[in-house]
Amino acid sequence: MTALTHPRFRLSPVLGQNLTPSPTLYINERVQEMWAAGKHVLHLGFGESRFPVHPKLARALADNAHRKSYLPGPGIPELRAAVARFYGRRLGIHVEPEQVITAPGSKALLYAFQMAIDGDLILPVPTWVSYAPQARLLHKEIQWVPANPATGQDLTIENLWAAVQRSRHDQHTLILTSPNNPSSRMTPQELLPHIAAFCREANVLVLSDEIYGFVPHNHVRHHSIVAHYPEGTVVLGGLSKHLSLGGWRLGVAVVPPGEAGQTLLRGVNKIGSEIWSCATAPVEYAAVVAYSGDPEIEAYIAECAHLHSVRTQYLWRALHELGIPCARPAGGFYLFPNFDRWREPLAARGVHTSEELARYLLDSWHIATLPGSVFGTAPEELSLRLSTSYVDMETDEKARRILELHRSGVDDGALMRDHHPVMNEAIRRLQQFLEELQSP
Repeated sequence: MTALTHPRFRLSPVLGQNLTPSPTLYINERVQEMWAAGKHVLHLGFGESRFPVHPKLARALADNAHRKSYLPGPGIPELRAAVARFYGRRLGIHVEPEQVITAPGSKALLYAFQMAIDGDLILPVPTWVSYAPQARLLHKEIQWVPANPATGQDLTIENLWAAVQRSRHDQHTLILTSPNNPSSRMTPQELLPHIAAFCREANVLVLSDEIYGFVPHNHVRHHSIVAHYPEGTVVLGGLSKHLSLGGWRLGVAVVPPGEAGQTLLRGVNKIGSEIWSCATAPVEYAAVVAYSGDPEIEAYIAECAHLHSVRTQYLWRALHELGIPCARPAGGFYLFPNFDRWREPLAARGVHTSEELARYLLDSWHIATLPGSVFGTAPEELSLRLSTSYVDMETDEKARRILELHRSGVDDGALMRDHHPVMNEAIRRLQQFLEELQSP
């Protein structure tokens, strides 16, 4: 009998191009392991909206559980029409159903749009962790657009032009994320017309990732670049943030009107037909309800956005009072504080990079964060991303309790002061961490 030999498979060289598992997924797995080991870790590292599934959406999913057939690649007509009306109302633009395409998550759509368009990727810093790895998988050049933590990481037109001038191509793709992950900053409304003018002149397609666009904070309103550059903007979103349905994996995109947009949509649909075929059938049918404009669901979206705002602004004010530089968040559930002013005492503790700082906080203070370097900042810039979404909502029961307390009439101040022990413990530990740095 011939002995079996193990085959020798070689992995693609593309996997060696600084590609690692998603840092956001990794930190969540690490914290889960530490919790299982009995360690009291404060989880500020993972961003996932934790509120309960709205009862109407849970019922819609159950009612459509029998849907088992393949669906049209861009999505069922009812869903495309509902998404078109939803985005038309929210963004104040006219959207035809033919402009809408769906997929199993907006991450898949972002990858497919990058694949469909030739040219370099223009990527402002700080940026979400998956944009650049997707570009590397596609062998795309990345033109980084730097930002300064001292200015709140704001984008500038000068830096955009510098990125274009470094490129060898005559067309480009800009990923604009507003509200931003990791900083929760919105692109300033007054800057949007200038970005639009730059994109027209430089032949730039904008992938406007507005997955957090329906989670604005109470003091601001979300504005989209599509109002200024409709002919060259793809708006991307999904159910994961404003309705806490990340695991449903339903992403949507609205392409520009006219034949140029249809050419782009057909290209992305070709890619999708070879990779994912279609989004999950029961989820598509349930999503028709999610995008229907139902007053109860619209009120729930506003309610959850309010609570995200209250919780995130509370932590931002605490950081401000501790003297930690951090731009004020405007949407979503993230903060991007900077610790450069403590560079000397941190260096004395062997901390010279944001990765080392995140590891030090996790190992010594049991505070889970993410290093700024995974979001494109220079390793030596001591910035961290903090997420409020898991804090005091680590389980479905705790998340439901926060919602019930809010609905019972507990005011925002008392909700944060009396019913967020983990949040307040995280603030206390950060204060002790800074006091340790300042001690002789």
